[in-house]
Amino acid sequence: MNKKWFSYTIGLMCLALAGIVVVQVYWMQTAFSSKSEEFSNVISDVLNSTAENVEAKERKRYYDKLAFLIDSIGDPQSQQIQNFFFIDRSLTDEEILFYSHGILKEGYDMPSTFLDDKGQLIRDTSTIYNYTSTRTKRIFKASSTLDNNETYLEPVEVLEKIGGLTKMEKAQYDDVFMEAAKTIPIHNRIEVEDLYQAIESELKNRGIDSRFEFGVESMQFPTLVRSEQFDFKSENLYKAPIFKDSEGMTDYTLALFFPDRREFLLSEIASLVTLSVVFTAIIIIVFIISIYQLITQKRISEIKSDFINNMTHEFKTPIATINLAVESIKNPIIFSDKEKLDRYLQMIRDENKRMHAQVENVLQISKLEKRQFEVEKEELSIHEIISEAIVHVELLIDHRKGLLEKKLQAKKDRIEGNAHHLTNLMVNILDNAVKYSDQELYIGIQTYNENNAIVIRIEDRGVGMTKAVSKKIFEKFYREHTGNIHNVKGHGLGLSYAKHIVDLHNGSIFVESEKGKGSVFFVKLPLT
Repeated sequence: MNKKWFSYTIGLMCLALAGIVVVQVYWMQTAFSSKSEEFSNVISDVLNSTAENVEAKERKRYYDKLAFLIDSIGDPQSQQIQNFFFIDRSLTDEEILFYSHGILKEGYDMPSTFLDDKGQLIRDTSTIYNYTSTRTKRIFKASSTLDNNETYLEPVEVLEKIGGLTKMEKAQYDDVFMEAAKTIPIHNRIEVEDLYQAIESELKNRGIDSRFEFGVESMQFPTLVRSEQFDFKSENLYKAPIFKDSEGMTDYTLALFFPDRREFLLSEIASLVTLSVVFTAIIIIVFIISIYQLITQKRISEIKSDFINNMTHEFKTPIATINLAVESIKNPIIFSDKEKLDRYLQMIRDENKRMHAQVENVLQISKLEKRQFEVEKEELSIHEIISEAIVHVELLIDHRKGLLEKKLQAKKDRIEGNAHHLTNLMVNILDNAVKYSDQELYIGIQTYNENNAIVIRIEDRGVGMTKAVSKKIFEKFYREHTGNIHNVKGHGLGLSYAKHIVDLHNGSIFVESEKGKGSVFFVKLPLT
């Protein structure tokens, strides 16, 4: 995949992820709004039901009080009003149907304290009228005698029913109590505790278990009927009329407020929101991992491509040298010259050894990554390891007319380690210092103790590197691009190998560098 299509793929994946997140956020907002609207509808029903129950309870209280007074007063003054009747005669069986429906008006003289909840004595008396529906059904059959041919009506069935009024009549009757109740202060019409219990009961019946505050307003002014923490100026108040008259008009409003409304609504959709957040988070995590893997694979692909180019170049020279040496040996003149023959044979051995070392480095790194690499440790002196590593690079430093300064100042240098691999570690770092020093070659080696460890400081005054490069140089196959990838021999395995060896010895390695001013490597290993 080329860089252009790779960028397009990453862009489309980011766009898709952003779309998923936006849709999930929109869905959660919609779910919250829907739940909020549903909650408002339920609370509206709660308020209306509460208002109806309170009103019905008040009417019943008046009815019960009226019934008690009627029983205590005695016989009323009765008067029959609005008596309607009809007569129907059947031609088949000569039966006559007589049906009448009237309203009996009964008057009771009682003191006005009936409607005075304050209990104050008022000398005036009022007349309360009770209306009762009376229904009578009579069936007669015409009969005659043989003696004088006289006809008379013989009663067949008589049904008489005394009951309540119709709905319309009852509404008229209730209107009397509603008008009378308007004269009583609201706090004498309903107790705060009764109103609280009525609201709580309605809320529980609808599955709402949330703290609430309530109050009753009179023409938008607060009354004494309210909970202790209720504030009539609160936002998100739910309101419904209460104590309506026969025309549905009232001066009172029942208000309800939920301090934890938002938390309650969120708890209602918490399970769905949690699942949505969890799965969205999983998608985001998988997306990030996928992007990281894509970028990593692309970078590894580029690094491996550079590695193959470097290895090809590294092998090309020794193979060509070996080929030339073999062709020269075939020449009878060279073959008969023992000195030249030995030189060509030594050349073949050196180039073969060089290629073998490169292959061995690759195999060692592979074993280290697969944890198939066993390191046998023993107690040794790190100063001796450093001295042995210096021997391997002294000729290169002398050839470049460079300076190597050694200050092995650590008082304790005994560690548990593998001499072979630690020597290779030091050689790789020193070899890099030689390779990446263009002009003046200087290498400084210093040791000192820090806590229960020994620190090896290796300084050079070479080309240095940027901070971005210094974070990657311990990665496998990584080499900084400098235009011509073959201007410095190597294939990006030396420092990766060094990092693995340090890790196997429970140590640490890092670098401080500045472009154009050189680098300082620090290797920290625990003491025995």
